[in-house]
Order: sequence, then structure tokens, then C-alpha cells
Amino acid sequence: MKRLLLLAIIVSGISITVTAQRNVTPAVDPILETDAKHNLDVARQAFRLKKAYKGVLMRFEETYAAYPEFSNIEEFLYLAGMSSYYLSQNKGKQKVNLKSEKEKEKFAPAKLREDAVAYLSLMLEKNPQSQYKDEADKVLEELKAAAPPGQ
Repeated sequence: MKRLLLLAIIVSGISITVTAQRNVTPAVDPILETDAKHNLDVARQAFRLKKAYKGVLMRFEETYAAYPEFSNIEEFLYLAGMSSYYLSQNKGKQKVNLKSEKEKEKFAPAKLREDAVAYLSLMLEKNPQSQYKDEADKVLEELKAAAPPGQ
């Protein structure tokens, strides 16, 4: 009788554990989420109003490194991809100083084009029905057509 009771307790304990694990949802860290939303707001203004594409990339990199699960990462990937694309064309108010080794390494036009492809492709991979899909597809097509053979 004791064995049967012990077996019933163990089995019910296992089923409770399994059920609890089945319903686990990723926890949203409210502090990281708030910080990421602030960075996105600043990046959005830098992108749209100031054409400060280097600033957008810095905010994106900081946020993505700390919190890649951000609830609005789709828009951030779009802004980072488009900022990389525009900087590769020397657009925007923040100019790249290719005489500086640090900037040359980070903001070389070829690297910026690669980054734009990576960010926009990841955005579309995460959300194929993105509101930014049409523009991202257009830019990706242009960047891939302009890429040197073998890339």
C-alpha cells in the first residue's frame, strides 16, 4: 500500500512538473524592455529627423548586444539596416572619416553594405510579413545586384 501511494505521489509530481514546463513563456525583463524602448525612440528620431545614421547604429548595437529578445527588434533591425545602407552611400549628416582607423574598420562602405544585408535579412527572417518588407526587399535586391561576384 505504501509503495502504491509513493508511486502515485511520484507520478502526480512528474505530471505537474511536465505541465508547468509546457506552459513556460519567455519572461520579459521590464528593465531591459524599457531601456530598449528608450534606445529605439532615440534611434527613430536620429534616423528620421536628424539623419544621424551613425547614432542609430550605436543605439542598435548597444541594445542588440544587451537584449536581442526586445519586443520591437523588427523596427530596430530595419533602422539599423537602412542606416548602414545610407552610410555606405555617404548619406546623412554624420560623415564617416575613413582616415581614422577606428571608423575605417567600422564604417567602410563594403562593411556597411554587408551589415545592411545582414540586418534587413534578419528582420525579414524574424517577420516575413513585416511592415518594412517592401522597402527592405528593394534595398536587398539593389545591394545583392551591386555586390562583386563571389560574394
